[in-house]
Formats: sequence, structure tokens, C-alpha cells
Amino acid sequence: MQAHIHLDETIGVKYAILPGDPARLDKLIPFLEDYEEVTFNREYRSITGYYKGIKILGMSTGMGGVSTAIGIEELNNIGVTTLIRIGSCGTLVPGIEVGDLVISSGCVRDDGTSHAYIRATYPAVPDTELLFAMIQAAKEGGYPHHVGVTRSHETFYAEAEIAQEEYWMNQNVLCDDMETAPLFVVGRLRGMKCASILNNVVAFEGDKEEGVASYSTGEETPAQTGERNEILVALEAIAKMEGK
Repeated sequence: MQAHIHLDETIGVKYAILPGDPARLDKLIPFLEDYEEVTFNREYRSITGYYKGIKILGMSTGMGGVSTAIGIEELNNIGVTTLIRIGSCGTLVPGIEVGDLVISSGCVRDDGTSHAYIRATYPAVPDTELLFAMIQAAKEGGYPHHVGVTRSHETFYAEAEIAQEEYWMNQNVLCDDMETAPLFVVGRLRGMKCASILNNVVAFEGDKEEGVASYSTGEETPAQTGERNEILVALEAIAKMEGK
């Protein structure tokens, strides 16, 4: 039994979908057959179910790189091999609308967690096969999406973050989140296949706090639609990995 996620190898799952927010798992449940609640400890809520006959674990990781890395390590310990993050982001460039999806083809390591594992010259990149499966799923679903470099950062309110965002938007970095870089680095170091798809919830040069708050409402908004779309892309990518 793993100390934080409270799961062990008897769960028998190869694929995991990882939102940050435990409540986001409620949006995954309608797409799964034979859904079961498994455990909920700290920020780690876990459910299982089947999509096209494939058993899938949904597990929240909490906010930020530290809790994400702990979750990855413990999932690796129990035999999970493939991880897809379904998260939210704020765009840094014009042309990405609220509700559009961003599939990360690489990530700027502006976090702290990945640097605790390995020096800065190590890349934060997804598994190629899983990346291509996600792009294909997004195209086939007709979901508005963008593919490119993203950035993971460490803070939400620090004054220096504004200057950092202005810098990276001029380097053709598409958006910000807090967990993709740790996922790519820790997952690859442990030999896992990892990918990240992000739902843009903040308009270009929009208010970040307002965007995040509107994303959390129960109303049907473009951000809510994007959340549904990213879940379907992740599920379909897993099915493609299994040849279904």
C-alpha cells in the first residue's frame, strides 16, 4: 500500500488519467463503465472504470509539482505505465480561445520539482507515440486544439510571475500550467509513457483569477466544454494505444 495515494498493485491498471482537482474526476465518470470509487487520501482521489473494455484509473494529483511527482512515483511503484494529465492552463499567445485544447509537445521547466530530480539541461518532453495518439484523437473529434511548447511554473500570485509570462510569450510558448514539466521529467526518468493535454481557461491578456473562477462553476461555459473535450481526447488516445 503506497503511503500517499493509498493504492497497491492489486488495482491492476496500466493507464491513468491525472487531473489536478479531485472534483474533475466527476466529469470523467460518465464516460466510464463499471465505475468505482477506490480511495481518497489528501489530494489523491482515485476511481476506476472501463473505456472500450480498457481498465482506467483516474487519480487527482493536487496542485503543483511536488504532489504530482509523489503521485507519479507511487503509481510507478504499483505498475501503472502510462499517464495522461488533463489540466487547465492560461494562454500566453493570441489565437487560443477559452475552451481550446493545448497538447504539450515539450515543456519549459520553470518549476522547482523537476530540478530537484535532474539538472536543467534534461528535457521535459512527452512520449512520442502517446503524443501522436492524442493529436489524432483531437483531430478526429473535431476539437479546437493547438500543439506546441508549454511552460510549467511554481507560483500563482508572485509579482515576478507577470514578468516571466511576458518573457515566455515572446518565445512562442503557448500557455502556462504547474504540473506538466514535473510529469514529463519524473515519468520519463521512471520509464513511464506520459502526455499532457490542457484546457485553456484564461483568455489572452485576460484576468487569471476570473478565468479560473469561471471554470469552477457548474454552468456550461466554453471552459466546461473544453474540459469535456480533453477528457474524450485522453480516453480516445488510450484506446488508440490499445489498437481500439
